Amino acid sequence: MKIDQVLHMNEGMGEASYARNSLLQQKAISIAKPMIEEAITTLYCNTLPRNLAIADLGCSSGPNTFFVVTQIIKFVETLSQQLNRPSPEYQVLLNDLPANDFNSIFKSIPTFKHELYNEIQANKIGPCFISGVPGSFYGRLFPTRSLHFVHSSYSLHWLSQVPEGVVNNKGNIYMASTSPLNVFEAYYEQFQRDFSLFLKCRAEEVVEGGCMILTFLGRRSDDPSSKECCYIWELLAMALNEMVFEGIIKEEEVDRFNIPQYTPSPSEVKSEVMKEGSFSIDGLDVSEVHWNPFNDDGSDDGGYHVANLMRSVAEPLLTTHFGEAIIEDAFCRYRRILTRIMSKETTMFINVTVSMTRTAS
Repeated sequence: MKIDQVLHMNEGMGEASYARNSLLQQKAISIAKPMIEEAITTLYCNTLPRNLAIADLGCSSGPNTFFVVTQIIKFVETLSQQLNRPSPEYQVLLNDLPANDFNSIFKSIPTFKHELYNEIQANKIGPCFISGVPGSFYGRLFPTRSLHFVHSSYSLHWLSQVPEGVVNNKGNIYMASTSPLNVFEAYYEQFQRDFSLFLKCRAEEVVEGGCMILTFLGRRSDDPSSKECCYIWELLAMALNEMVFEGIIKEEEVDRFNIPQYTPSPSEVKSEVMKEGSFSIDGLDVSEVHWNPFNDDGSDDGGYHVANLMRSVAEPLLTTHFGEAIIEDAFCRYRRILTRIMSKETTMFINVTVSMTRTAS
């Protein structure tokens, strides 16, 4: 399975679409807002760019695509007015893998601009040029020294491939409490290779003094088998193994399937940034959001919401491996398991957010 060809969020506006199940990701972006504003303030006041290039890596599609871009532009406009400076021109570069629903993004651009210009006096805001940039961020995407601000949220925990050497991870679909030691080592080594390459590529593309804010789905604990990061996938594996027991899918099919994801700890993120050496760390924060993004409004159907959230993210991978026929059954079982577990336990996703500045070469 070539990850860069099949990894994408569910398209459209259906019940299991990413557009209707991305409130949790929006909450993660909102949590990082103070760090984003601090980085933009430093960048803008130090460089006063006439052209501001903003790249969002792993932009997906749906309501979150322009969420952080809108925040950044509105904040820069406030700064430019405070400093009595002309509004810069904005170049917005939206990146994701080629299978992403870029058509939906392009169709939503007029609405984005209309809403933006309604919030900000249109005669004062600089022109905004928007481009889609399909391709893996584990490679070069932009010209040398062309970016001022790079943002990525809930994307960099996705690996470029399933780690090699995890064929003995039987009964599991990710790192789990029952996984052999070599599985944890293979996942961590793949994360190190991928994140190091990501940093090297961005170091070529970001201007000196440019900023980068990255939010990973991660963990507080240094233990890679911690329930903070593995439990959500263990419960999906439980649903698939029920189907194996009932003869609906074959055991070897589950044994061959592993999620291409790594949820790092703060120390692991910091270590790779320091080893690569092109960026200085300005801030490193850990936060959490409930598995059920509607938990705050008293919703009692958390299993339904979380199953749809996970389906909007994982369905393309599962369909590629197992086929479309098992999807409804698998997620019905998953929902029941989630409902049972969430009624007994407090279930939280952990976010690791790092703010960096490109240092002098």
